[in-house]
Amino acid sequence: MPYDPVLADRLRDLLDDEPGLTTRAMFGGLGFMIGGHMAVAASSGGGLMVRCDPEQAVALCVPGSHAAPMVMRGRAMPGWLLVDAAGLVSDEDLGSWVEVGVAFVATLPPKS
Repeated sequence: MPYDPVLADRLRDLLDDEPGLTTRAMFGGLGFMIGGHMAVAASSGGGLMVRCDPEQAVALCVPGSHAAPMVMRGRAMPGWLLVDAAGLVSDEDLGSWVEVGVAFVATLPPKS
């Protein structure tokens, strides 16, 4: 299943002013890169992939957040969360998750 184009448009609206923003299609989803690092992605399975500090990932997956640690092909992906579409209904909820991803990649050196 391809990514949700409405979610991708909402992400573009939130991230449009970020310096160094690029997008990249990958694995059926659409990644939003800042400084060469993916901050968030509209997932091919629906929902949002969010980059985060691996040490904070479990704490971000509180009940009601609709977030879970990311698992891809049976392998845990430290530093990544998958937020179900139900946790992205409001612009405030989506914006909060985008802030997590943007804040984390801001701590990383830019890729050349």
